[in-house]
Order: sequence, then structure tokens, then C-alpha cells
Amino acid sequence: RCLPAVAISASLLFAVLPARADGLAELDQFLREVSSAKSSFTQVVTSPKRAKESVARTKISSGSFEFLRPGRFRFEYTKPFEQTIVADGETLWLYDLDLNQVTARQQKDVLGSTPAALIASGTDLKGLGQSFDLQSAPASDGIEWVDAKPRQSDGQLKSVRVGFRAGQLAELQIVDSLGQRSVLTFTDWKGNVALKGDRFQFQPP
Repeated sequence: RCLPAVAISASLLFAVLPARADGLAELDQFLREVSSAKSSFTQVVTSPKRAKESVARTKISSGSFEFLRPGRFRFEYTKPFEQTIVADGETLWLYDLDLNQVTARQQKDVLGSTPAALIASGTDLKGLGQSFDLQSAPASDGIEWVDAKPRQSDGQLKSVRVGFRAGQLAELQIVDSLGQRSVLTFTDWKGNVALKGDRFQFQPP
């Protein structure tokens, strides 16, 4: 029995269409194929409402972000206050210009179950799976999402949601153990750019 022409056309169409990407597939491709990147970002931090507060308190900051695998990254906050966070592969540096204060900690002690591990330190899903329970989440607004829940429940991080748009990191949504929510939106993304290693070396002033 012959199939109607419409049915044949439809079957051919679905046969050649690629399988729809999901969040885990996007994350896997990002880890394997993007070795460096730089972008601008905006961060909105929303704190839980206190008693008698009608509106939750928010704080907005912005700056630039760069990373170079494995384990090197640089966040430079420019507004409203200048602050620099640099990871050189061994040490995580935090420099607060207004306070004239520098803090240094060993990366291996602080980055295991953090958003930075998802972006810059991880190299494959299997490795990340040791620190996070990773699940694809429904797509929305053209963004494919991954829910990442730390396997250690005694840390400061409660959950992370990572969003990709067309293979590029688009958004991070972070909830800490106190209920504070941070949303980082990335723009002007440039992947696999030439970055020199000295960009991730920090010299205390």
C-alpha cells in the first residue's frame, strides 16, 4: 500500500533532521571543544526577603570574564566596585581595590564544587560527574539548560543551572545555602581566543 506524498515528505524530513541538542550535550561539547574564551558579564544577586520587607534586595555588578583550560580564569568586576578574582591553576586570588585587600587560597581546596569548576576547570562530563549530579533541564528562550547539584551537601553551594545558546555559555544561575540567588548573563562571547598565560598570573600590589 502506497503512502501519501505528504507522509513520504514528512518521513524524509524527520529522517534528515538532526537530533535536538539538550543541555548535557551542549555542556559536553563546550568542555571538549572550547579551550579558552572571554566575554562581558552582568551579575544580579538577589537576597531572601527579610521580615517586613516587601521587595527582595538586589545588587547588580558587571565586568569581564576570561578562562583558559585547565583551571585558569579571571573575573574583573568594574561596576559598582572594582574587584579581581584570578585562578592561576594552583592559587585562587581575590583582590578588593577599595579595601586594599588580597586573599589567596589553594584552588584544590575551594573549586571542587563551584560554578568555576563547571566552566573552566572541568574537561569532560565524567570528571564533573564526580562533583556534581548533572541533569538536562527543559529548554527556554532558546537556551539549553543543565542542572548541576553538588554531591557534597555540606558546602555553601546549593544548586547551579548552566545555560547554553548556540554552543556559547549564555547564563549561570546559582543558589547558595542561605537562599541567595545569583544570575550571571554573558554577552560578547568569544570562544577559543588566543589568551596568554600571564593574564592569569596575579601579583599583589
